[in-house]
Amino acid sequence: MLVKETELFGRGKIKVFNDRPSNLAEVLSTSLEAYKDKEAVVTEESSLTYEQLDAYSTVIAANLQKEYGVQKGDRIATLIGNRLSFPLMVFACVKLGAIMVPVNVKLSVDEIAYILGHSEVKVIVSEDKFISKIEKIKEVDITTIPKDENIFVVDGENTFKQLLEDKNELLPIETDELDPIFILYTSGTTGRPKGAVLTHINVIHSLINFKSIFETDHTMKTLIAVPMFHVTGLVGQLLHMVYIGGTAYSMESYKNKLYIEYILKYRINFLFNVPTIFVMMSTDEQFKQNSFDFVTKVAFGGSPIYQQTYSMLQEAFPNANLHNAYGATETTSPATLMPVSYSKSKVTSVGRAVPVADIKIVSSTGDEVAAGEVGELFIKGPMVIKEYWRNEEANQHNFSDGYWHSGDLGSVDEDGYFYISDRKKDMINRGGEKIFSIEVEDILKKHNLIKEAAVVGDPDPVFGERVKAFIVSEQLTIEDIPLIKQHCLQYLAKFKVPEIYEFLDELPRNASGKILKQTLKNN
Repeated sequence: MLVKETELFGRGKIKVFNDRPSNLAEVLSTSLEAYKDKEAVVTEESSLTYEQLDAYSTVIAANLQKEYGVQKGDRIATLIGNRLSFPLMVFACVKLGAIMVPVNVKLSVDEIAYILGHSEVKVIVSEDKFISKIEKIKEVDITTIPKDENIFVVDGENTFKQLLEDKNELLPIETDELDPIFILYTSGTTGRPKGAVLTHINVIHSLINFKSIFETDHTMKTLIAVPMFHVTGLVGQLLHMVYIGGTAYSMESYKNKLYIEYILKYRINFLFNVPTIFVMMSTDEQFKQNSFDFVTKVAFGGSPIYQQTYSMLQEAFPNANLHNAYGATETTSPATLMPVSYSKSKVTSVGRAVPVADIKIVSSTGDEVAAGEVGELFIKGPMVIKEYWRNEEANQHNFSDGYWHSGDLGSVDEDGYFYISDRKKDMINRGGEKIFSIEVEDILKKHNLIKEAAVVGDPDPVFGERVKAFIVSEQLTIEDIPLIKQHCLQYLAKFKVPEIYEFLDELPRNASGKILKQTLKNN
């Protein structure tokens, strides 16, 4: 697809795809025209064809517009898991010109109250099992919550069905590609979460990036195990499938055996997960005993991929292209993607910059570094968010010269392949020696009895920080620490070898599967 340069978001010249849909309404209408009777979304409760997804979302939009006064730019919050009501609300918001605020349902009452108040939502659509959180918010500050008639419940009393009554006509809304469509609140480790504002042009460029690099088409069937309110489930899978005319299957929560059963039952050929899920799958007997030669695309991101995990994927999915990916909510999912073909020497890379991205590696002094040197990734492109919602301080701090500051440390080789070393805040400084936690975790994972590992810096009065390791293993105990240290010394300098060890049944993770390093540091 042809690329040109244009002015965007006041960030100077930015590369964009020349021939692109104007908004997400056009994305749906194009697939509707070609695949009207095909299943677009299949959940554990039911399914929607492309025709039904279009028709029902139009009815919802018309009712919200006519009877509840929702106008272009109003915010609609959803407390919904991977249910049919989620994609329906996505496209109802698209047709209204409203901004959807998909809330992480795992958040505390206080966190949800902040998001609802900060985004000033006009309507809430919630599953019945999360209504108790809204009721608790009302007890503290009723001004945070819309009036009762603007709160719709899926299941239980099921007031959501009122929105599905076909009794109003939708007045057409003019939508520009620079208009916001989602506010996704990022899971900050300190302070309040930031609301990343995703516009139509952001999302559309990510959809084109996925399709062109992964070489996906209408034959694709994906299984969404991560929450749809997360950018990977929302953009990388749900909207990606709608864009190419594929089918998005989903499950309400990840269950190892059920996930494998669904892949086999529905012949899912496109998998997209954090590496942890693939590791969990590999321990199941059903996974070991079945062939998955029908899988053609396997993508992964969100955490490091270890060599043994990569080798396992090659063996388990012999006919699949393996794609590492790197991105963030602020880049509307992908900033780099592994192409279909690449050298074996590149397997630890997160891929090349997507065609419209401009990525530079910057030192602590703000200078761009040479190939092979480590620095922070600064990212520019049409998939980078417009702004953080009503947060001028974050906008000033996280953007400069048109680039978003990722907070990730990495390097790029002479062939343009990027490598992630660590989160900037997760790098350990031991007496002036810089230690990348990912490097130490990779070595720990080489031990065949260590299932998972996470490394953080532990405060030390002498060195400033010491290396602390959290180990998940069914067989190793505290008595085996000398053996673990000996293993590490085969591959690491002595100052990088963990000095403190803690054994856990599992590592703490957020809804997207990322390890919560701050939780471990506070342990």
